[in-house]
Amino acid sequence: MTVLRQAAEARRAAIDLGAATRAEKDRALLLMADRLVERVEDIVAANAADVNRSREADQSEAMVDRLTLTPERIAAMADGLRQLAALPDPVGDVVRGSRLPNGLELRQVRVPFGVVGIIYEGRPNVTADAAGICLKSGNAALLRGSGSALSSNAAIVSVLRQAVADAGLPANAIQLLDATTRDSVKELMRARGLVDVLIPRGGASLIKTVVEESTVPVIETGVGNCHVYVDEAADLEKALAVAVNSKTQRLSTCNTAETLLVHAAVADSFLPLVLEEYGAAGVTVHGDPRVAGYGDDVVPATADDWRTEYLSADIAVGVVDSLEDAIDHIRRFGTGHTEAIVSESVTATRRFAAQVDAAAVMINASTRFTDGGEFGFGAEIGISTQKLHARGPMGLPELTSTKYIVTGNGHTRG
Repeated sequence: MTVLRQAAEARRAAIDLGAATRAEKDRALLLMADRLVERVEDIVAANAADVNRSREADQSEAMVDRLTLTPERIAAMADGLRQLAALPDPVGDVVRGSRLPNGLELRQVRVPFGVVGIIYEGRPNVTADAAGICLKSGNAALLRGSGSALSSNAAIVSVLRQAVADAGLPANAIQLLDATTRDSVKELMRARGLVDVLIPRGGASLIKTVVEESTVPVIETGVGNCHVYVDEAADLEKALAVAVNSKTQRLSTCNTAETLLVHAAVADSFLPLVLEEYGAAGVTVHGDPRVAGYGDDVVPATADDWRTEYLSADIAVGVVDSLEDAIDHIRRFGTGHTEAIVSESVTATRRFAAQVDAAAVMINASTRFTDGGEFGFGAEIGISTQKLHARGPMGLPELTSTKYIVTGNGHTRG
């Protein structure tokens, strides 16, 4: 089946899905969640085949971790769908409304995009998240996962499609595209008129390709070269907790910290503590010359280290002489995803928040909180680092557009 044919079927499914009630969509989401749990053994078995192929191909442990599904992770996928069912339905929400001087009633209401294509790498949990958030927001989903997750994605989508059909909604609202060749990506990017928006999730190369080559409108989800800055006015106990959690809570996510900047005034007190914690966690520190003096295991940082999204047990660490230097460093190397400051100075935190250009700024909190679930949005479709339409975690409202409904009483324009 060609991508264009699947897109045409998705477009027909989107018509029915767009008219579905919240109760109908929520019933489907809850059934999808239940079926994932019921079929956990089948999904884990399919995932094991993907993991084995990944290990045989000498993929990094971080990539294998992103790919791996456990019963606990599948249960979390199901919980994400249940959380979506509990959230308000954005479709039909009135963004604004008024009565015009001529008596016309004007309403701007939220409506689904229609057909959403998602291109993503690894992480088969994205399959359930994307399918669920698209369904709840009234959109049909065309899912193009990576070849590394071929078996996992096929098993998950089979379960979800059957649940949607059993709930009385069109199964073609969720479709998996062929991931054995790159042709499906090229076709999807050229399906303007059938696909309303594309959302790429993955590394810099994938996102760059989709943004530059797609004729379908793209919502860009960005690379996460996230920073933690420890200010001279930091509470060092808080700083240690934030710096360690931001890096080690999970290595392979886009909101994991990849660079730690430490003010020179607290370097003597703080760096020995954090280097010890990183060493105990197995994290390799790539440090500038000022950091190297604080630990025998520090690897000299190269120019590339400051712009690298490691997604592994590595972090770049540097000493800065001022808040301004930290902000300048982040402006130069940051990717606009998540930046954190640890400081007890209101002046410093306000300046950092105002001058750092990022989708999320954390004040005395871990970068790992930039997440749709942690923000209370439920499952997210991705974290947008662009500035048009959506920025930050994209929850249900961000998967809608709007239209104007104008009601008159025989009004005509003179």
